[in-house]
Amino acid sequence: MARTHLFPAETRYSPLYFLASLGAGGIAVTFFLWLMFWIPHPGKPVPVFEDIAAAFSAGRFAQQAMIGTAMAGIALFAATNLRLLAWNIGQLRRFRDSGAQDALSRTNAQTQMTALPLALAMSVNVGFILGLVFVPGLWGVTEYLFPAAMAVFVAIGVLALRQIGSFLGRVLSNGNFDHSANNSFAQKLPAFALAMVGVGLAAPAAMSSVPTTVAVSLALSTFFLASAAVIALVALVLGLHAMLEHGVAPEAAPTLMVIVPILTVLGILVMRQQHGLHVHFGWHSADADTLVLLTRLLSVQVLFTLFGVFVLARIGYVARFVTGAATSAGAYALICPAVALSVMMQFWINKGLVGAGVLDKFGAAYWSLSAMAVAVQAVAIGLALYLNRRHFRPAAAVLPHPAE
Repeated sequence: MARTHLFPAETRYSPLYFLASLGAGGIAVTFFLWLMFWIPHPGKPVPVFEDIAAAFSAGRFAQQAMIGTAMAGIALFAATNLRLLAWNIGQLRRFRDSGAQDALSRTNAQTQMTALPLALAMSVNVGFILGLVFVPGLWGVTEYLFPAAMAVFVAIGVLALRQIGSFLGRVLSNGNFDHSANNSFAQKLPAFALAMVGVGLAAPAAMSSVPTTVAVSLALSTFFLASAAVIALVALVLGLHAMLEHGVAPEAAPTLMVIVPILTVLGILVMRQQHGLHVHFGWHSADADTLVLLTRLLSVQVLFTLFGVFVLARIGYVARFVTGAATSAGAYALICPAVALSVMMQFWINKGLVGAGVLDKFGAAYWSLSAMAVAVQAVAIGLALYLNRRHFRPAAAVLPHPAE
């Protein structure tokens, strides 16, 4: 059997299709947060298989349904994340062999290649979640896994830095950066990749009991935090200037909200660092400080979400590139802000409001706010499923291949 028609994603491949894998991984994370915040996991910063099994056995039907849904969601979207990552890597080889990558590397869009390390870093995080949720006894060997995980993240970070260095080396030596084509926030993608590497490197700071591991985690994650922040700020200024002069590039308009996932990732990175500093090095921050940090980050995210939604509506982006005849890999950038908002809302509710004593956990107000986070999560899920059908479904049925 041979397909006579390719997927739309195959006929118009772009490295931005790595965002499809990224979005699926992010949705898996949103389901993991149900377990992290809604079941007890005493003595550990995250729930593991044993905590989940105990909560399921002792819980009522509603809790069992929640746990079952969360585990199914993690499994489904983690599998989608890894499947789309593998597909993209295969397509990227063909993209490179066809000469299309060389052509891309002579334009501003060269930075799209950082979608590869971005997706790789997310998949490593997803793999860790799969281990925590589905592998019994994993917590007992995590101290051996943390150094290996940091080595993997460093390797991914080196890949991202090499790609960024190649781009900057070209434009700074030749001076051929096209400012007129920079009318979006697409140049924030490298910052997103570095931030994702950084948050992975910060995980041992929050979970390890070995001070040396925590110190290395703090140092490495701080480097990537600073690098991501600098690149994001520069891209913000350059992109805004170009948009004010030329208007936003319609197909790249979803990048107006890329600051939303960047802030979520960096916010989690900072909280992980704070936990490690508190436990191992005597640095103390009040629960109110966490509430203030998360509230400020969430406020900026809401601002950029409103800004992005307004512009998308003004240019008719959804009708053109989401539901219309045209397909664009950049549409997958719409999933990231929804995922990031849901994640940030969960942290704001649980680590911010509950942690500071503003809300009673599992009270009426708590569940009302949590329902909003789940609603945003549902938007991300619906968008991911819809885009996957549009971009990864053959245009025609599979026809039999003639016998030889």
